[in-house]
Amino acid sequence: MSSTASKQEIVQQYAISAAADVVFNALVHRLTGGMTAGPDMSMPLVLEKKPGGRWYRDLGQDAGHLWAIVQSIKPGVLLELTGPLWMSGSVTNHLIIRFQEESGSTTVSFKHTAWGFLDPSFLEGTEGGWKEIFDDVRRSTESPRNA
Repeated sequence: MSSTASKQEIVQQYAISAAADVVFNALVHRLTGGMTAGPDMSMPLVLEKKPGGRWYRDLGQDAGHLWAIVQSIKPGVLLELTGPLWMSGSVTNHLIIRFQEESGSTTVSFKHTAWGFLDPSFLEGTEGGWKEIFDDVRRSTESPRNA
């Protein structure tokens, strides 16, 4: 039996009618306390918002899952994370999220690169999952209460 390393990439862009700092904070919320593992299934994560900070699932009593390390962070401008995310095995992921504000609206550029010995089942639904996360961010930041 032989295995071959592979690389997969997802590139997405979103226009959101809100200031970059508002969009950034909404995304951080969605990636932490607002994270879910499916309909009606909460899966809160912790993000230490500093270079070298961890993004992880804390199960309590020193148990949990490391998802990534903060490689770069500049609130309202950039969030870059590197780590295994939800995948187990010889794989790593790189997320780079850039926020560009113009006239009160923000363009979010998102790129997720995964490489290593990728089990195709790990990647099922990934592109749609990211879209769902950013759609939630859009809904929460463009709602009338945030206008």
